Amino acid sequence: MNLFFEESGDFKAGSVMSQTGEAYQVELASGKRSKVRVKDVLLQFASPDASSLLVQAKTLAAEIDLEFLWEVAGEEEFGFAELGTEYFGHAPKPEEAAGLILALHGAPVYFYKKGRGRYKAAPEASLKAALAGIEKKKQQAIIQAGYVEELKQHRLPDAFKSLALPLLFKPEKNSIEYKAFAEACDALQISPQRLMLACGGVKSAKDLHFSKFLFENFPKGIGFPPAPIPALPVDLPVADVQAFSIDDVTTTEIDDAFSVVMLTNDQIRIGIHIAAPALGIQRNDALDMIARSRMSTVYMPGDKITMLPDALVETYTLGAGQTRPALSLYVTLNTSDWNVISTETKLEAIPMASNLRHNDLDALVTEENLANDAGDYPHKAEIAQIWQWAQVLEKGRMVKREGFGLKPEQTNRVDFNFYVEDDVVSIVRRKRGAPLDKMVAELMIFANSTWGKFMADHGIPGIYRAQGGGSGGWAAKMQVRMVTHAAPHQGLGVDQYAWSTSPLRRYTDLVNQWQIIACVQHGVTAPLVAPFKPKDADLFAIVSGFDAAYAAYADFQNNMERYWCLRWLEQENARQVEAVVLKDEVLRLVDIPLIIRLPGMPQMARGAQVKLDILRWDEVDLSVEARVLEMLSSVTDEGLEEMDESEDNDGDTAVVNQAEAEIAPENESPDQSGSIDNNADTPEDQKLEAATVMVDVKSDPDC
Repeated sequence: MNLFFEESGDFKAGSVMSQTGEAYQVELASGKRSKVRVKDVLLQFASPDASSLLVQAKTLAAEIDLEFLWEVAGEEEFGFAELGTEYFGHAPKPEEAAGLILALHGAPVYFYKKGRGRYKAAPEASLKAALAGIEKKKQQAIIQAGYVEELKQHRLPDAFKSLALPLLFKPEKNSIEYKAFAEACDALQISPQRLMLACGGVKSAKDLHFSKFLFENFPKGIGFPPAPIPALPVDLPVADVQAFSIDDVTTTEIDDAFSVVMLTNDQIRIGIHIAAPALGIQRNDALDMIARSRMSTVYMPGDKITMLPDALVETYTLGAGQTRPALSLYVTLNTSDWNVISTETKLEAIPMASNLRHNDLDALVTEENLANDAGDYPHKAEIAQIWQWAQVLEKGRMVKREGFGLKPEQTNRVDFNFYVEDDVVSIVRRKRGAPLDKMVAELMIFANSTWGKFMADHGIPGIYRAQGGGSGGWAAKMQVRMVTHAAPHQGLGVDQYAWSTSPLRRYTDLVNQWQIIACVQHGVTAPLVAPFKPKDADLFAIVSGFDAAYAAYADFQNNMERYWCLRWLEQENARQVEAVVLKDEVLRLVDIPLIIRLPGMPQMARGAQVKLDILRWDEVDLSVEARVLEMLSSVTDEGLEEMDESEDNDGDTAVVNQAEAEIAPENESPDQSGSIDNNADTPEDQKLEAATVMVDVKSDPDC
């Protein structure tokens, strides 16, 4: 005797070996033996044999007309044997009955299973809907197959033209477009990014990186919504000074300037003037919402995305020949020892005499020329006075740093400026700690520290950068954090540090400027009228939002700088280059700030200079492959400078960590590099106006 039975959703046939109670011992055609319960048996038959029955049943099942079978079934529940008699016109033979069961079971659209061997025909409406769905899927499969063929030929289907970025960065995985795209990638053994580039959905690797950043951070685009531009205030007193700024040639958001006035033979007054957009932007107005949504200007080589609309920037930027509102910090100094006699903060209009540029002055304003009163350049006398004070300020900070247990800052490394025009990149080496850099950096640190104390003395909160004094290990203690109360910044060597000198390009500075203006205008009553009161929850939200945005912007800039380093290799046909060993397998090129990791590289001393053979690079994933050709010297001066920085006793290892991540140049030290790391603070400017690695040393010593 043979049995046809159901087991785990599958139908099988075999010959009975024995029966014990409610179970059979059955041998299948494969020779395997199985225990079958009586309730699972659908048919008992003597012939044909089990193997033949399955073959014949499958053939019959394929020939059964499902539509006719559905019509025959009626609306009531039925057993397969009953339907077999109706369909075949006679009691079904074993192979016919088995074929009928296979057909019923294989057509869930037509028949619903109700039990072992029992079924019910689907209602007409449900059947039509299901058949329509099946037909739709068939048509979609045809369309999908067409998409796949086009993509394999490196042609972008018309339907994909508006979906290129979503397919790469946030795909709808149930769509036929995504399924076709994924299938084509698998067939071609290529990444989605490379396939999209090959098909023209994205024009270039540069556009790929930029588009990804915009998709994630500016989903509505980088244009500004309509917002009224406030008129300049007309009731501000005009300062009796001739101010000048010092910036990179590409800077448009000029938010800091200086003035020098001799009071007596031994007293001088130096003014630090900061553009005052806070006078025109009010908390929660349209412009504030724009600035808060962006949090900061985004910099990259050759371009930037400003925090504020161009019309507002043009209104408040400290342009030469204009008189513009400013928040001024006047410092009266004794020129015999350069000690501070007094400070005063004012709201006023500043006449701007000049916008000086690093590119024009760096070669003239050198330590040697300053010491010998040599050279001819604008505001020479004022620059010489500021230089004297800046050196004293730096020494004072170094004493403070040492008091915190830290070594002095290293300022003898080389920075790099990026300039891009018509997709041609220039990467210019620039020694850090040049006089103009130091002047701007030291005066900005002084202003940010002084105004931080100013807010604290008036009992109102601000946004501060703090370092040291935390809990946990050394690295945790030295982690730079943002707080809303005055706290020491040990890395900079100051008792408090509140970003306040870049309100045109950074939201934290705009917030702090509102608070400082409240102190200037209202004095002891400032806590009652300041835009942000003590323990204002919104201020904590701003700190959190700024941290996230600034970190994302920094990662993007790092990636774009790395991209342009790779473009420079192609542009200069650089195949054999010199590099400095930073640590173990991590090197940095001498001519450009490109970090390369070489696994398996021979052991070399940190600071050693080597010659590399650049084998290949990839502008899509920003990777580089190279090999060491020869060692040029065991330790170089530049290598020693790198070692000094990465071994600074702040406990920071970000230089090497960043290098090992192969993301960006090695400029992430917390106390002396002009870094863009959100967790690093430096006395160098982070204005990043030229979209440089360490850029234009400006009003932002900490970043």
